[in-house]
Amino acid sequence: MPRFTTYDGTPIAYHVRGDGEALICLPGGPMASSAYLGDLGGLTAHRRLVLPDPRGAGASGVPVDPASYRCDRQVADVEALRVHLGLDRLDLLAHSAAGNLALLYAARHPDRVGSLSLVAPGVRAVGIEVTEDDWRAAVALRAGEPWYAQGRAAFERLWAGDATWAEVLDVIRPFAYGRWDAAARRHEALTRAVAGAYYADGAFDPAATRAALAGLDVPVLVIAGEYDGGPTPTRAAELAALFPGAELVVQPGACHSPWIDAPEAFVRTVAAFLDPDVGTLVADGVRLADRVPPDQVPSASAATERAQR
Repeated sequence: MPRFTTYDGTPIAYHVRGDGEALICLPGGPMASSAYLGDLGGLTAHRRLVLPDPRGAGASGVPVDPASYRCDRQVADVEALRVHLGLDRLDLLAHSAAGNLALLYAARHPDRVGSLSLVAPGVRAVGIEVTEDDWRAAVALRAGEPWYAQGRAAFERLWAGDATWAEVLDVIRPFAYGRWDAAARRHEALTRAVAGAYYADGAFDPAATRAALAGLDVPVLVIAGEYDGGPTPTRAAELAALFPGAELVVQPGACHSPWIDAPEAFVRTVAAFLDPDVGTLVADGVRLADRVPPDQVPSASAATERAQR
């Protein structure tokens, strides 16, 4: 397993899967081993996935200073990985809490970012609030599930302040998946993590980060799951709106790990986004979800007529 030494002497391990151009995949948790990302539903058929284990997780070393777990301080680990790999720019894919890390990296090193793929991303870094109402709406979408009643009761205890996340986690785990089946259960067992100092005071300066991202002129994809409560598709749309030309995709029937819920749909979306020969259809300034080869992009009037049908 390859390793490199980051800025403070901590050894960082990373895993490589697939062939082709590198796609750096940052795991969430926060501070979870990258093992739970697997091959991202088969994305290895299109890109070479480079999956680092965060400091203190997986096969990476434990830092001397626990304060270095803070999200903004791990930006230097991502930059050290770029230098180690000898890449001029990084195509970054980040899941869940690592969305914050990717956003901070892009704000600090805009000239080192080739593209951003943000999957069910954390949004604290830009000051977007995931509210109790967001979670209530997302939970209500699962009312037809056999585990709903027990899970809803656990959420009510959480919202009332009568329980902690740790106390109800086992009961509410099914809400993180579009289907609570054997594949979801196996995957969930790999996602256990401890936040530690990741969200410690001082990690984020939302105003500065938003200002920096407003000028980030690179392709950005935000993927939200239909059933996700953090972020909901609405909050994901707020994030996408911070960039000059981001695309938002809401994956139907999916939740917080969309490559588990519907791998083919997930891979199709990400692979098309990363393919330089596939363009985005824009009609009257509105960026649409359709992606077509550049020589097949219709005129603005034809695209508008198509969008209205």
